[in-house]
Amino acid sequence: LNTKVTKKFFIEACDEGADAVLAIDRVSNEMTLTVKKDVPPSAVTRPICGIMGTIRLVAGMYLIVITKKKNVGSLLGHAVWKAVDFDMISYKKTVLHLTETQSQENKNFLSMIKNVLNTDGFYFCTDFDLTHTLQRLANTSPDFQEMSLLERADQRFVWNGNLLRELAAQPELHKFALPVVHGFIVMKPCRINGKIFEWVLISRRSCFRAGVRYYVRGIDSEGHAANFVETEQIVLYEGARASFVQTRGSMPFFWSQRPNLKYKPKPVISQSSSHMDGFQRHFDSQVLIYGKQTILNLVNQKGSEKPLEQAFAKMVSGMDNGLIHYIAFDFHKECSRMRWDRLQILVDAVAEAQDEYSYFMVNTEGKTLAQQKGVFRSNCMDCLDRTNVIQSLLARRSLQSQLQRMGVLNVGQRIEEQADFEKIYKNAWADNANACAVQYAGTGALKTDFTRTGKRTQWGLVMDGWNSMIRYYKNNFSDGFRQDSIDLFLGNFALDESDGPTPLRVQRDWTVFTLPIIMVVTFSMSIICCLMAGDTWTETLAYVMFWGAASWITAVIIFFNGQNFVDAPKLVQKDKMD
Repeated sequence: LNTKVTKKFFIEACDEGADAVLAIDRVSNEMTLTVKKDVPPSAVTRPICGIMGTIRLVAGMYLIVITKKKNVGSLLGHAVWKAVDFDMISYKKTVLHLTETQSQENKNFLSMIKNVLNTDGFYFCTDFDLTHTLQRLANTSPDFQEMSLLERADQRFVWNGNLLRELAAQPELHKFALPVVHGFIVMKPCRINGKIFEWVLISRRSCFRAGVRYYVRGIDSEGHAANFVETEQIVLYEGARASFVQTRGSMPFFWSQRPNLKYKPKPVISQSSSHMDGFQRHFDSQVLIYGKQTILNLVNQKGSEKPLEQAFAKMVSGMDNGLIHYIAFDFHKECSRMRWDRLQILVDAVAEAQDEYSYFMVNTEGKTLAQQKGVFRSNCMDCLDRTNVIQSLLARRSLQSQLQRMGVLNVGQRIEEQADFEKIYKNAWADNANACAVQYAGTGALKTDFTRTGKRTQWGLVMDGWNSMIRYYKNNFSDGFRQDSIDLFLGNFALDESDGPTPLRVQRDWTVFTLPIIMVVTFSMSIICCLMAGDTWTETLAYVMFWGAASWITAVIIFFNGQNFVDAPKLVQKDKMD
């Protein structure tokens, strides 16, 4: 695509023989379809890779475009791209019409959108639907195949759906609308027994109830679960193809875990919400899309996580649905003291269900040999670290069967024995864990040393400690901004055309700024008194104890009122987020 900038934006397709041009009026915001001869020859031209969409900020409308892409690989002959750089182009040529306060707010909103765009993991394909699994695509009607990518896309995974609303309203413009998914995609050519096959891993993050770790937990009233991710493992070999799908998502009832400066805030189950309504909606939609469900709940069965496990088990029992099976597996207890071989207990326990659910498979003639009839829905607290480890083990078991059936693996051979492939497999699943963790928790995943090597290492424990420290800082002091960024990007908060104040103008209480300063000053004074001794040791001790006590009392007050000192979202009220 090329963009040409004058009084209008002209976006022209670069495909051979294409004459269509999208014209966007920078004053009226109107979008129309025109042809290349209508484009002024004097217009400044720049190449772009695609349109993410448009958004209204304080200064007016902005066009968001993809300016740089990286080829990930080819899926069934279709090039898959990772969007790696973006640009936001203002419809207005200046911001002189804004007051100083409005100008600052506009900069803040721009930085929010850029914060989301800079989060790694946006992928697109110009002629293939990345939002659907191979099985869903195979079971579609001819009418579905005729629809534009935007119309046929699974809206759960179209992360720029809000940005494309203007284009979506005009069907003739759909050819310029590019559905973009967020998550992780890796494609690797692999060799076993001299046979070359393509191994693909795709994780699609849902844009419904999306957000950051501690500000988005549980479900919303529509039954959408926080941090819901659909992960599909695909194998392509000599025209045959197979796929195995798993899901992950927050425990689907109303609970929260707001940051409050404690390392691990206590989760709270809502007492005011009707849990079964949202719970039922969640699983009704899951069964409709995926079939039978085996829930793998990996949370601790003691301490603060225990009430959540008990609530989940009670609700599944209360729903009395034969299509939903619940298994609780205390990951940390079972694998304590580095006994990671005990994960095989869970894999063996669900082996019969996995065989029953099967996987999707089509042979070289295009005949469907198998359909996947159910999924494993895994969760821990964050649905990141523990969840990814279990998913990688279940996916390997499925892959073992698929590769044997395709004739890649010989009878009696096991994937674990194929050293070169095992290395590719483990690293890809660890990279998948990191991508999902960065998008939700702000850091790479924990426990990836096990995923990469098959065993827990001392260095892995050190890295987990480092990542946990970074998570603590981000969750308490920068996640409010990240949550606001996601809500703005996805349209959960929208700016209108009025010049009224935005929620960013809300001033925080003076104590929020004063008490931390007092704590730092008093602590510093106690250190100075230690270093600069008084005339007698009793005088020095008195000064140190006075300033030390003042520092300690201030710290206690801050931690006792922790929720007031963390970086909380400003754009969405708390009751909307619980």
